[in-house]
Amino acid sequence: MTIVEYYRNDNMIVEFQNGYKIKVAYNNFEKGHVKNPYDKTIYNVGFVGESLYNSKDKIYKTWVSMYVRCYDKTELEKHLTYVGCSVCEEWHNFQNFIKWYHENIYEIENEKMCLDKDILLKGNKVYSPETCIFVPQNINTLFTKRDNDRGDLPIGVYWHKREQKYRVQCNNGGGKQVPLGSYNNIEEAFNVYKIFKEKHIKQIADKYKDKIPYKLYEAMYRYEVNITD
Repeated sequence: MTIVEYYRNDNMIVEFQNGYKIKVAYNNFEKGHVKNPYDKTIYNVGFVGESLYNSKDKIYKTWVSMYVRCYDKTELEKHLTYVGCSVCEEWHNFQNFIKWYHENIYEIENEKMCLDKDILLKGNKVYSPETCIFVPQNINTLFTKRDNDRGDLPIGVYWHKREQKYRVQCNNGGGKQVPLGSYNNIEEAFNVYKIFKEKHIKQIADKYKDKIPYKLYEAMYRYEVNITD
């Protein structure tokens, strides 16, 4: 940064390389305590921005967590479903994200709310105002996919060595797996899972109908489970 206007030690204007100007005291300038709010400090992508909110806001953690899921190499190795994900340009600025947050957050008693990017648009890889929505954790876990754990078999299906058959189980959204029987081939096993899962999602949607945004309810009702999921 460069001093472009000087009035006295506690009143001068500095300019950063990107053209942003700010009023500072010389003492802070000399010690390097002056920060450019447009510096891309979050994985060389996100920046805090200026005016309304700062990095001490609790919502800052929600914003940063998007970047961790999308750009942190260690996290991507643990969670393959996030490979190829990104944050839209509008949300590179924390000020834009937090404004959207306040306009869209809602509460359900005794439930944790989660930011979701791919229930409204299945397979979506971009966090954006158009694709994201807040959902209660009980709904969010319905759509969790453990790609790292299941290998090459379809979702909900695993090979039982002793039986020499394909077993099926489904997450009920409450952290428990519901057993759905054993089958001779993958297609038959997956079809049982698909029917159960889609019916269960609709049941949960009906349970939450009066508590969640209608577009979330609609998305849950039209959600289809595919063998390639």
